[in-house]
Amino acid sequence: MLFNSWTFVAFFAALMAVYLPLGRWAGYQAQNRLLLVASYVFYAGWDWRFCFLLAAISLVDWFCGNAIAATEQANRRRLFLGISIIFDIGVLVYFKYCNFFIQGSADLLDLMGVPVSWPLLNIILPVGISFIVFKSLSYTIDVYRGEVSPEHNLLDYALFVAFFPDLVAGPIIRAKTVLAQLHTPRRITETMVTEGVWLILFGYFLKVVVADNLAPIANNAFSMPQPESWLHALVGVYAFAFQILGDFAGYSGIAIGVARLMGFVLPPNFGHPYLQTSPQAFWRHWHISLSTWLRDYVYIAFGGSRGGTWKTSRNLMATMVLGGLWHGAAWTFLLWGFYHGILLVLHRWLAQPLSALVRLPPALGHLLAVLLMFHLTCLGWLLFRAESLAQVGGFLRALGLATPVGTAAALGPSIITLLMLASATLLADLLLRAPDGTLRPLQLSSSARWASAACLAFAIPVFGDFGVSHFIYFQF
Repeated sequence: MLFNSWTFVAFFAALMAVYLPLGRWAGYQAQNRLLLVASYVFYAGWDWRFCFLLAAISLVDWFCGNAIAATEQANRRRLFLGISIIFDIGVLVYFKYCNFFIQGSADLLDLMGVPVSWPLLNIILPVGISFIVFKSLSYTIDVYRGEVSPEHNLLDYALFVAFFPDLVAGPIIRAKTVLAQLHTPRRITETMVTEGVWLILFGYFLKVVVADNLAPIANNAFSMPQPESWLHALVGVYAFAFQILGDFAGYSGIAIGVARLMGFVLPPNFGHPYLQTSPQAFWRHWHISLSTWLRDYVYIAFGGSRGGTWKTSRNLMATMVLGGLWHGAAWTFLLWGFYHGILLVLHRWLAQPLSALVRLPPALGHLLAVLLMFHLTCLGWLLFRAESLAQVGGFLRALGLATPVGTAAALGPSIITLLMLASATLLADLLLRAPDGTLRPLQLSSSARWASAACLAFAIPVFGDFGVSHFIYFQF
């Protein structure tokens, strides 16, 4: 069930028509049961068979979390944590990486002069499986660390895992954020309704107006092994950079807004990622829930910044490579993670010496740093979007090709569309959210706030189209 479909709009309207009065009549526990049923109905819209997998993940991690908390014996605690990790990662590896490892092993043997032909498995990837596994796995790790109390109610834990707003594409919420909210009555204030409506409208604007209108431009460039010229390559990469921002930040905004209307507060998942000046700052503003998950459960587990420069660099590289692999079973994703690891390491090594060597006026230095970081990010998006390493090479070669007059003229409408939508995205993002995360529209007068909302509501159906495309991160 797509957020950007009338089916979801009808589903959510029907749910709220029951959910709101149910809280007054029967209390928050009855609302929890309704949300659990609704979340499984939502997930069954993709493939009902995977509801059993969702239930199995919930049951195993709920049991392991309680078993960890029930004993003080270190060996038993590690045993149940290991069961949770092995089960969750095993599910992820089987569904997402099994064929990748089979094909990779066959290719390696072929390079060693031992040609083999192993059949690939016919595996259907459950939508959002990476998000589901990371969400549930974080719970057992937090219980093991003593950072969250175990959830004794299986149905409430199942709702935490299956909570439909963030189920298939994040944010990756933590147990400490949501479980406490499941145990208290919903207080849906006027401010929460206003925030929810704004987040939903802006999310739809980013998805159906920005991302879906830039998708044909990016898809055109990436449909060929090598673009015709440097201009064609750059337009395609820039278009994808703003397409994926609109697509993913749009989904996160809708998810957070829908949860807000139901009385839940989820953490933000995006800041202003393309206005940052360093790799560290970029990852503090892009897919925040994933970057903090990798920091808390991978980077720190590897040793973090303890042990000196080389060990810190090793830990950063390993974390980012695993982060790239989390996105997909392809060499391009591994290379994308490796690339961002290199950026993080080089910045730690070189930022201070370079700042001492290069003296620029603060405003100019900030602008140049933003432009440099944006283009380094775009190079990463080339690795992320390319179908193969050969296509990455084709795009890089295209940067050295002249642009014929006819090609430049043909790209004119695409360039105008890209400039308009990229500018609208950056401007709207700055107008919507302050650097501290607060929503700027709440600071406007009531008439100005609702007039702005009406403009967004008008633009969405006029310049966008519901239900025409999936969200990019559904494949992860």
